[in-house]
Amino acid sequence: MRKNRIFLYGFILVVALVLGYLWFSGKSPKGEESEVSSSKVIDEAYDLIKKEAVFSKNEKLLVEGAIRGMADALEDPHSSYLTKEEAEAQESSLAEERVGIGVEIMQSGGKFIVVAPIKDSPAFKAGLKPQDEIVRVNGERLTAKSMAELVQLLSGEKGSSLKLTVYRPSENRHVELHMKRDTIALHTVSSEVLEVDGKSIGIVTISIFGEKTAEEWEKQTKALVERGIHGLVVDVRGNPGGYLFSVSSIIGTLLQNGSTFAYMQDSNGVLEMLNTVNKDTPYLNKVPVVLLQNGGSASASEVLAGALKDNNRAMIVGETSFGKGTVQETHPLSNGGKLKISTHKWLTPKQQWIHHKGIEADLKVEQDELFDIDMKYYHGEFQLGDYGEEVKYVQQVLGGLGYNVARKDGYFDENTLEAVDKYRETNKLEVNSKLDEAFFQNMTNTINNYKSRKENDQQLQMGVSYIIHKLNK
Repeated sequence: MRKNRIFLYGFILVVALVLGYLWFSGKSPKGEESEVSSSKVIDEAYDLIKKEAVFSKNEKLLVEGAIRGMADALEDPHSSYLTKEEAEAQESSLAEERVGIGVEIMQSGGKFIVVAPIKDSPAFKAGLKPQDEIVRVNGERLTAKSMAELVQLLSGEKGSSLKLTVYRPSENRHVELHMKRDTIALHTVSSEVLEVDGKSIGIVTISIFGEKTAEEWEKQTKALVERGIHGLVVDVRGNPGGYLFSVSSIIGTLLQNGSTFAYMQDSNGVLEMLNTVNKDTPYLNKVPVVLLQNGGSASASEVLAGALKDNNRAMIVGETSFGKGTVQETHPLSNGGKLKISTHKWLTPKQQWIHHKGIEADLKVEQDELFDIDMKYYHGEFQLGDYGEEVKYVQQVLGGLGYNVARKDGYFDENTLEAVDKYRETNKLEVNSKLDEAFFQNMTNTINNYKSRKENDQQLQMGVSYIIHKLNK
């Protein structure tokens, strides 16, 4: 039985979990009741459905439906029953590498939009571009498909061929791309150096705590130390969590050996102290540290924040974190699926349970409206008098850019048209009274450029300013 303590907030959240697992094989002899569990009432309900229901009687679906249904009573969104396919997807989400084409996709307005292909991936080499809309996979249309169904279509064996048909708004045409699935290395840690007032500040971003995250962290941070950084900013904004062993290894490079970084509490209330264990001297233990977090920082990200905060090792900058204070263990089942069950609470070094509360930032900083707005890739044409989410999005962005927009409810009124005209004039777009493909694409580029400039990231700027102030004291 594989048993991993997983701090994972919802990389593939499913509906529910079960306390027990039901299974059976074959059909009952005619005239006899089936026994699919040791519970009489469950067996009664099962037999009634099998005999009387006019809809699906697939035995596997009935059993899995019973499992998922019983889970509702737990009211725990972090415990769940995973089918074989869902279990494999969860494991690959935290693995070092996976087979695929290497592309980040978002669903917007019922359309599947390419955010970006991974550099040197099959998708990248085939010419897939940001903002491409995927409309067919191997000739199969994606109309009414879910993201899970699209992922299934894109999955396959290494070396197998794949044909994508995409609509490219920048060229106003459909493009057919051919590629072969390959092994995609997944990197969870990135770093860079920011020079400010004669000081070198290392910035390390952790996207998730996967299998190799600790190794990536060590490689990246040791390189930063060799470059002579004076301070370190650790960015876990939007990080949903991951493996305990990964975050504990990272904490070990920042705290003295033997420091308590968390507690585990089982269902009987028994506490287990978790301390750092590092064979080497913690090489980052004297570097000033700031940790950036937001409402999307959950689970293992909060373990890191709690450890650094309670040990007075870092200044926490940003917003209150998500608030997930439970630990899950996964148990394989004979049908290929798995049960992911909440088995422990975890507490901060000061024995605080942050579940549904989160960890408050020491320095609370909210981003401005434009920097914090979610990227959306809209298409179509809209004119005066139209109403829709696309118009509402444009109104929000224009307001964030400083244009005079009186309403942001999605109704295309005269005031909105005036702001659109001024935006067109400023960005040297062709005069047009409509919101069209060219307008949406230009607006997307504007937002991307705005977010890419570090001076617009107020949380990062506050973190860097704090480190500079601390260094100059």
